Formats: sequence, C-alpha cells, structure tokens
Amino acid sequence: MKIKKILVSQPKPASEKSPYFDIAAKHDVEIVFRPMIKVEGLSAKEFRQSKINLSEFTAVIFTSRTAVDNFFRLCEESRVNVPDTMRYFCTTEPIALYLQKYIVYRKRKISFGATGKLDDPQFLAAIQKNHKEKFLFPMSDVQVNDNFTPLEKAGINFTPAVMYRTVSNDFTPDEPFDYDLILFFSPAGIDSLKKNFPDFVKDGKQKMAIGAFGSATAKAVKDAGLRLDIEAPTPETPSMTAALDKYLEGCKA
Repeated sequence: MKIKKILVSQPKPASEKSPYFDIAAKHDVEIVFRPMIKVEGLSAKEFRQSKINLSEFTAVIFTSRTAVDNFFRLCEESRVNVPDTMRYFCTTEPIALYLQKYIVYRKRKISFGATGKLDDPQFLAAIQKNHKEKFLFPMSDVQVNDNFTPLEKAGINFTPAVMYRTVSNDFTPDEPFDYDLILFFSPAGIDSLKKNFPDFVKDGKQKMAIGAFGSATAKAVKDAGLRLDIEAPTPETPSMTAALDKYLEGCKA
C-alpha cells in the first residue's frame, strides 16, 4: 500500500522536534494531526445526579490534568469552597505542579507518585499513611474499574466521581477524509471512526491502513472487524513513531 497522507489522531506536538516531523521528511509523507475524540466536562446539573456531595471529602486523587480542571470547575459551579486543609494525591509530579493553577502550592498538603500508576509504591505509601481521609477520585466516563484495584486492596475509602466524558470529535461535511493511514491511541477513537464513517469498510474492502497504540486500542480495532496494520508498543518498536517508521520502510520494499 502506498502511503502519502497520514492522520495522527492526537493534537499537534508542541515541539518541532517531534519524531513525526522527521518521519514526514524522511518518507515524503504528509502528516495531519487531528484528534478523533475530545473531553467534555459534565455540567453541575449533570454532576448533581450522581448524589455526590463535594464538601464531604477531605482528600482528592488526581490521575490527570483534565481531572484537576474539572474538579475545581465543578466545585466553583456548585459553589463548594475547597478548604485549605484538603489533601491532594497525584499519580505524577507534573500533575501535582499543575495544581498551582488553582491553589497556593507551597501551603498545601500534596503528595505524588513516580510512575503515573495507582500501584506505584511511592504513591500508595502516601495514601496509606493518610488512610483515614475520605478520598474523592475524579474520573472520566471511560475509566476502567480495574484501575481501582490497588486502592481497594489497600483498603482505601474512596468514591469514584465521573466529572468529564470522552466524546467523538465529529468531522464536518466539508472536512476531507482522504488519508492512506490512520493512527489511533484509544478505543474511543475507533468508536468515533465508526460513528463518523459507518461505511469505512465498503464491499468488504478497507482502503485505509490502521495503526493502534496499546493493547486495548488494538483489540478495539479487531473487535470492530477492521484490519490492523501497525501495532505498538512491541519490543522492537516501543513507540508509535518507531512502528510507523518501520511500516513506511516496509512500504518501500
């Protein structure tokens, strides 16, 4: 398959040093960055339907900057004053530092992990040390319950709270969809593809190649009955850019 135009379903990299730009020059291909999904915060009215009282919690667990934004937004919209005594537990230091957007960082009780995962020993140790707190876990509508296993095993009293949702970033009628290859990074991206282009496979033929990052995304591609041409990470290609580079090399052979 000859590849000339590639859709990367993520925002455009902030740095011009991204490997994607090197790949575009090396293989003489056009790479377009266009997310297939977007995050949409729940309104205060929608959140109230969960019957969760934000003022009851003494600690918050954050796994992303999006979670931080939507927690403070909903507190403001619900007229809930976040007390200075609130404890914050973040899965990474960058997320913890992002809290400076909303609070005076040096005056708050903030802990963070090193790996970005809930089973990170440093992260769990901080939470277990404060196990008597009542934890709120802001999350999206697509987070898997298995993510909570480390907290449950640790006997932590926490409440999952859906504060934002992942929705399809729909294509407009006049927006071109003339790609030779599409790279996906989440199962939700596959759902968006099916919603926007129900006839993506026509007469049993899939004209565009598909790449997937992560086992869950790869499974979503296969479950949708689509052909998976690129899969990452693998021992040989640990990143999507490495896998893409190898695939394009193979196309030249």
